[in-house]
Amino acid sequence: MIVSTKLHIPHVRKVLVSRPRLMHKLNEGLQAKLTLVSAQAGYGKTTVLSEWVKQCGALVAWVSLDKQDNDWSQFWSCISASIKERVSGFGQTVEPLLEKGPLLSLKPAITALLNELNRLTGELVIILDDYHVIDDSDIQHSMIYLLEHLPPHIHLFIASRSDMAIPTARLLAKGELIQIMMQDLRFQLDEGHAFFSDTTDLLLTKEQVTVLFDQTEGWISGLQLAALSLKRSMNIGETLQQFSGHQHHIADYLLEEVFLHQSESMRAFLLETSILSRMNGSLCQAVTGQVNSQELLERLEKLNLFVISLDDHRSWYRYHQLLSDFLQQMLLRTDPDKWIQAHIRAAKWLENHGFDEEAVDHYIEGKQTEDAVRLIEKKLPTFVQSKSVLLIRWVSVLPEDSFVEKPMIELFYISVLLGVGEWKAAFSRVEQAASRFQAQEGNWTDAEWKQAMGNIYFFMAVTSYLQKDLERTSEYFEWVERYMPEGSFFQTVGRNRYQGHDSFDDQLALINDLHAADAFLLKWITIWKDKREYPFIGFLYASYSKLLYEWNRLDEAEFYVNQALGREDIQPYARILMQNAISASRIQQAKGNLNRASELLEQLKSQINSPDVELFRLKIEAEQACLSVKKGSRQDALDWLQRCGLAHTDEVSLNRMAEHLALARVLSVCERMDEALYLLERLERLLNREDRLRDRIKVLIIQSVALYSLGQKEDALVQLETALLLAEPEGYIRSFMDEGAVMTELLSAYMKVQLGVRIKSSPSVSLAYVGQLLQALHVTSKEELSLKQILTEREAGIFILITHGKSNKEIANRLNISGETVKSHLKNIYRKLGVNNRAQALERAEEIMTLA
Repeated sequence: MIVSTKLHIPHVRKVLVSRPRLMHKLNEGLQAKLTLVSAQAGYGKTTVLSEWVKQCGALVAWVSLDKQDNDWSQFWSCISASIKERVSGFGQTVEPLLEKGPLLSLKPAITALLNELNRLTGELVIILDDYHVIDDSDIQHSMIYLLEHLPPHIHLFIASRSDMAIPTARLLAKGELIQIMMQDLRFQLDEGHAFFSDTTDLLLTKEQVTVLFDQTEGWISGLQLAALSLKRSMNIGETLQQFSGHQHHIADYLLEEVFLHQSESMRAFLLETSILSRMNGSLCQAVTGQVNSQELLERLEKLNLFVISLDDHRSWYRYHQLLSDFLQQMLLRTDPDKWIQAHIRAAKWLENHGFDEEAVDHYIEGKQTEDAVRLIEKKLPTFVQSKSVLLIRWVSVLPEDSFVEKPMIELFYISVLLGVGEWKAAFSRVEQAASRFQAQEGNWTDAEWKQAMGNIYFFMAVTSYLQKDLERTSEYFEWVERYMPEGSFFQTVGRNRYQGHDSFDDQLALINDLHAADAFLLKWITIWKDKREYPFIGFLYASYSKLLYEWNRLDEAEFYVNQALGREDIQPYARILMQNAISASRIQQAKGNLNRASELLEQLKSQINSPDVELFRLKIEAEQACLSVKKGSRQDALDWLQRCGLAHTDEVSLNRMAEHLALARVLSVCERMDEALYLLERLERLLNREDRLRDRIKVLIIQSVALYSLGQKEDALVQLETALLLAEPEGYIRSFMDEGAVMTELLSAYMKVQLGVRIKSSPSVSLAYVGQLLQALHVTSKEELSLKQILTEREAGIFILITHGKSNKEIANRLNISGETVKSHLKNIYRKLGVNNRAQALERAEEIMTLA
């Protein structure tokens, strides 16, 4: 829940001093991407921006940040909500992504945000106040990406106490950054004189103002505090002499001066409410017990005592951070018990009023671990879906023994780590949790203990799968079956929402050993297929159908995918349903049933029942674009290219691999080869680095086809050979077949080149494999045909192995025959070719190839 006051432009009670020079510099920000207003506390960043907004006449979306927003999902949700306040309907494609937090990949949400910003017709200013509370690395990375791609009519203004982790030098060089620093914000001497003469009733001489101005170095809050202190001074000249030293020393002195001049009840009120990041009368009353809390807040505002109104109704306020920090330190130092009690009272009020995240923070600060854990457990499904960064922070600061009897919290924490890609941390956490859970046998009920152990073994299986260890994965699944035969709740969490984590959903992409995957998948499909409420099996069906498809066993692939689509338990789970439906469509394409393939994708759109249906549709439309290419519907592919929002320059990601590949195919068919090759080159590097064999083979194949289409035959064959080398051990077939006639030409050209090469010391691809692919494409090369007219099938197979320099022993091992049998076949080959040895046999074969 986003507090609406965070999105309001702070109310400025009155302008302290007219500042035309600063207003002019802020106006320059309307010609730049980023305006950075950076200075330590008390330099009037919020005030000057609020005043500028009133004068500039631009459409402005404002977000007042606090520490609760140091969460990727919350941060960008605040920005989207603020823009929506100004632009009706904004955020329709962004909000569903942001609700899922970092379980999703960072880029889809930011790309969606950029696309919606790009569609805005007028200028928009986005102001982020107090950005220094943000240090989350994911937010910083996504902010850099946003700035790199920000449309020219969108202008970002950021107020922060510290420099941002962005490449400011590059932005400055391009003229895309306006910097407003401390020296810009500090009052000039004439402004200092104007401040004292126009906004206070102090009768200071110009010399006194100059002395005070020099000593405070134009620090606006220092001047305000000085004015408050001087009003109470019996000897202004003497008081002025006491102002010396560095800025923070002045701040401490002035704050103490102001604090000590308040009444006892006001001092107590200030101390106890200083722990609040925002406050209203009711919350302050709960914390302090003072029934006149609203009146005290209004009195503080009238005193200009660094209390900022957060709305026009004077309901919510916050303290200036300097005052808040000072008061909190004083309270903690002088009365730690009261510090704890204030946090506890605040937590209870916030929980009762539905502000659960803030309540957890206060329970933790108040050392109420049990209450913090209770509230986390109560709201766990919500937190894990949209507040994962907060959840990680909470669990990391809570003592581990505080939730040792709350296994669901530990398990959710592990699921978050897995979801955000922190796999190493998850692996370690899983092992630790397994030991702790095992030690609880007898302390928990038998049902609770078995459920916890079943869940932890499920996660141990997942971590083993991520490490490509299928044997160990299978062992852990055996333990899951033993302790929790109906399956883990975590097998299906979030399956109806778009998580942006496609690289995890497309589970076959994680495994390089297809033969091991074959045995693993078939085993667990067989074990689980009769369970009626076990949707997790849908992922296995999808993976197995894709594997069988790759091996060109289309009827079997169709059988298994139809079994999945016929199960009622997977229908509500959009992510599982989509994997199977797309697999089914590809099988029909391979069988030549293109209309049926198209129908399946259209049906999938209507079958998805999810709040994120539009995001799922984007994925489906990428698949439809690939089908349009196969059907020869170039215009449909072009139409998709115009509306998909993808570009060949986008940062490549495993989570968007299917879309990247679709884009590369469409760019190729639209004769934008340079763009396609640029994208494919970066995809190949990523997949090689991440050890994703299947998709790397696909990229290499698409590269070879694109190069061949450009007439770069040699480069095309180099890429093809790399793909063949990687694909042969695993038996890939369809990835080559799906390229159609152009792959026939490429493979035939490769066969011809290889047959024309004499025996090599390091043979590359088996020509038997190339021949298998050509046969699958219903092609028999002239060379192969000519040889088969002379040799038997077995003799032709042995001869192809000879062309690769295989010894008699290697041929025998490859074909599982004896060495004597090989020698017998060689005699027949030599006799039929009219030669006496291997070298002559190869020369004779080359002659046959040339004549053919």
